[in-house]
Amino acid sequence: MAETVPASVPPPTPASVPPPTPPVGPFPAPRLRRLALRPAHRAGRSGTRESPSGPGNPGGGPGGPGGERCDLCSQPLPSEHRHLLDIRADAVSCACRACALLFDRREAGGAHYRLLPLRRVRLTGEVLDDALWAGLGVPVGLAFFTRAGESGEVRAGYPSPMGLLRATVDPHHWHEVESGLAACAPDSAAPADDVEALLVDRTEGVREHWIVPLDDCYRLTAVVRAHWRGLNGGPEVWRHIGDFFRSLPAGRAAGPSPPPHPTASRSATRKEAS
Repeated sequence: MAETVPASVPPPTPASVPPPTPPVGPFPAPRLRRLALRPAHRAGRSGTRESPSGPGNPGGGPGGPGGERCDLCSQPLPSEHRHLLDIRADAVSCACRACALLFDRREAGGAHYRLLPLRRVRLTGEVLDDALWAGLGVPVGLAFFTRAGESGEVRAGYPSPMGLLRATVDPHHWHEVESGLAACAPDSAAPADDVEALLVDRTEGVREHWIVPLDDCYRLTAVVRAHWRGLNGGPEVWRHIGDFFRSLPAGRAAGPSPPPHPTASRSATRKEAS
């Protein structure tokens, strides 16, 4: 009689070892891959602007093959266009002017979609000191923070070579952050729930704090993922990160007069160090 050999059973995973937290997709939406090449949309400007990839590029113009289209009505899009946040799916969609106007009010569409704003404010002064930053538990120097309007939960987002990583922020420490924001920028509203973020850069001794629309943060994530090389990123990614912050078209700085923008010297320092 043939002997029955029991199937091998893999050893159980120890309960003390939690599974790794997966990244939130390579990008919040596949269509945002092109954000790595796109400058920030400038508030108050109308019309279109030539794509950074140049005329005739399949991804550069609204009429060419492979050009971007509105995710709601499929109309061709210019290189500068607005974005909508799908609250339920936590994903960003491209929108033509007509569709963007439909969701210009919070209650439009049953609050399913929210139009991402254009406000960008560079905050000066000490918004986050070292002790508060440590309390937030952020393991990297480049992150952004958003607050969910429905639940009140605050999450940190980390641009990384794997895409966007997320972590929940302790409510007590976030309350301290809000107090710092109010002290540094009493005339500026706090980041709007869901659609705006507090963007923080503390890399290489830099201390920059911005209130930006959420798609700016996804654009930065696309830049990091597209250009990161090796363990420390390499000089190219830091040059692109510096270009990103220099390109933010802030209408004003909130707080005392801001110091000269540090990203140019920071990029050079990193390049020499590498």
